[in-house]
Amino acid sequence: MIETKRLILKPLTYAQMLKYIKNDNSLESELQLNSASLVISPLLKEALEQSILPSLKDENRNYLFSTLWTVIDKLENRSVADICFQGEPNEQGEIEIGYGTYEQHQGKGYMTEALSCMLTWAEQQAKVKAVIASTDKTNVASYTVLEKNAFEKISESEEQFHWRLTFS
Repeated sequence: MIETKRLILKPLTYAQMLKYIKNDNSLESELQLNSASLVISPLLKEALEQSILPSLKDENRNYLFSTLWTVIDKLENRSVADICFQGEPNEQGEIEIGYGTYEQHQGKGYMTEALSCMLTWAEQQAKVKAVIASTDKTNVASYTVLEKNAFEKISESEEQFHWRLTFS
């Protein structure tokens, strides 16, 4: 668990991820949180079931690099966003990060703060040398979060910008 003045970032276990995917408030009940009114798209549900859940089952992996970390607003006592790494560091020491703020909580600086915490945590991990990310070119809020956290745009494709933050 990681804590700031305003937020708690909590990594979800396999059992908690199953409750998250159910999206029936059972996770909120377990964590003693107010309802988050989370919307899980079919595409996200499939990604969670095909990627994150199998990674969490693998006991040879550090689940902290493969699970969702729920971002909790302490004052509201509710999840407001999710952030995750997409697996353990590769041979170059890179980890990819992904994130999303629930629609009704966007524009409040939650993700900028949460990403800052996750980067501090990642920098303390022995094998991590850099964090990478990709954003849609049209998602200004998403890439602004990266810019505020000192990421550099390293390349772009037709639809996406590609970002990197290297630790010294």
